[in-house]
Amino acid sequence: MIVASSLEIAGTARNVSGSGWESRRLILREHGMGHSVHETRVKDGAELHLHYKNHFETNYCLSGEGEVVHKDTGEVFPIRPGTVYALNNHDPHILRAKNGDLVLICVFTPPLAGNEVHREDGSYAASE
Repeated sequence: MIVASSLEIAGTARNVSGSGWESRRLILREHGMGHSVHETRVKDGAELHLHYKNHFETNYCLSGEGEVVHKDTGEVFPIRPGTVYALNNHDPHILRAKNGDLVLICVFTPPLAGNEVHREDGSYAASE
């Protein structure tokens, strides 16, 4: 059994951040589950240009408000508590936090090792 606490991960190597975001990596590749689970906070006013070319991602909003924009179609989807969105086609997208921080539970397949940060194109490197 794996038990992880967001509070215990705070301030450790599994608490990774970049411009406008912070991610506490709860379940990692080393756990052998076939996916990774993260608690991610997108800071109020942040606009993240992302494109997970090597991963699928599902996000569930715990708190805050924002929107996700599909960069290919221009579609804009509001994000608020209880909303889930999945990037099932390696969708290039923009994630915006509005009216406070946006807190998400994120699941990645294949799983992340835990130290990844976004590359210039908004992706994570392929898993080794």
